[in-house]
Amino acid sequence: MSANVVNKPEWLKIRPPSGARFLDIKKIIEELKLNTVCTGAKCPNVGECWNRGTATFMILGSVCTRNCRFCAVKKGNEGEPLDPKEPERLALAIEKMGLKYVVLTSVDRDDLQDGGAEHFAHCIEAIKSLDGSIIVEALIPDFQGNEMCFQKITNAHPDVVGHNIETVEELQAHVRDRRAGYTLSLEVLKKVKQLSPSVYTKSSLMLGFGETEEMVLKTMDDLKSRGVSILTLGQYLRPTRMQLEVKEYVPPGKFEYYKKKGREKGFISVMSGPFVRSSYLADLSKD
Repeated sequence: MSANVVNKPEWLKIRPPSGARFLDIKKIIEELKLNTVCTGAKCPNVGECWNRGTATFMILGSVCTRNCRFCAVKKGNEGEPLDPKEPERLALAIEKMGLKYVVLTSVDRDDLQDGGAEHFAHCIEAIKSLDGSIIVEALIPDFQGNEMCFQKITNAHPDVVGHNIETVEELQAHVRDRRAGYTLSLEVLKKVKQLSPSVYTKSSLMLGFGETEEMVLKTMDDLKSRGVSILTLGQYLRPTRMQLEVKEYVPPGKFEYYKKKGREKGFISVMSGPFVRSSYLADLSKD
């Protein structure tokens, strides 16, 4: 561990999750044996989001074949066998929870021929079949840049497709798995928009790895030039001692500044704040 430990400021202290709604949703998710990024990635907003009756479901298993240095999701060379009943269980959970806006994300599955794209599409279709008015946001991996995989996703007609660039270009190799990359992520977002011009595309940046303001603003420009509509920016919080240390706690005022700059650059929605994550208040970001 580095000797230059940065202490967490008061504005980043949160209460442990609680409340009746939180416990109800926790029970439904456990009963139906579903994974959520809320718990798998140790999200700081789990209490707030679950008490609002929203959740981000993590499909394709709980083991990721990538080894990004910021992430607490379980790692491995191979994930679990895909569960053909997962789309059905997802739809049942969404019905029980009464959701109208659903976020689906997944681990990376480089061990599968199509990266799990077809299964991802089946999950989207199961939700849309349940109720066509439910808005579905698909937060997808890079599928190693395979356009056929992107086509499978867009053919399932999600309303929003997100892919997270995670950090600025200069810090990609330090933060993300070597198989990921800045150029690849930009290409994913560009291709999705080309395949489905009417879909909203979305990306997310974590701050606190040592990036500069100039780097952040350049990343915004690069995302906007690839047709990205929705941008989120949040503080990187170290999930466990196994992940990267925080280099800087960005003050709330700086997040407000980035929100203002993002709107000036033409993003239709910018969610920017210390606790913001890619799926945080997703229903409001699309509005």
